[in-house]
Amino acid sequence: MSQRTVRCIKLGKELPGLPFVPPLPGDLGRKIYENVSLEAWQMWLQESPRYINTYRLDLQNPEHQKFLQEQMEIYFGFKEGELAETAWRPPES
Repeated sequence: MSQRTVRCIKLGKELPGLPFVPPLPGDLGRKIYENVSLEAWQMWLQESPRYINTYRLDLQNPEHQKFLQEQMEIYFGFKEGELAETAWRPPES
C-alpha cells in the first residue's frame, strides 16, 4: 500500500498526509485531512499546548473549543487573521 500524500497548505509542498481518519469531526477535520501533512499536524500538536496553557483553556468548554479551533484555522491558513499571543518565549542563547 502506498503512502497517501497531500499538497500541504502550511508547508507548501507535497508531503505524507495523515495516515488516519480526519483528526476532528466535521468540515475542519475533512479540510485538515485533505490539505495538511503529517509533519504540519505534528507541528500544531506541539504548538497548541501554548494556547491551552496561556489562556487556561478547558477543552470541555464550547467557547474554549471555538477559540482553539479558530487558532488552528489561522495556523493552517484556512482563515485570515493573526494568531493570538502566547506566554511562551524561546530560550535566550
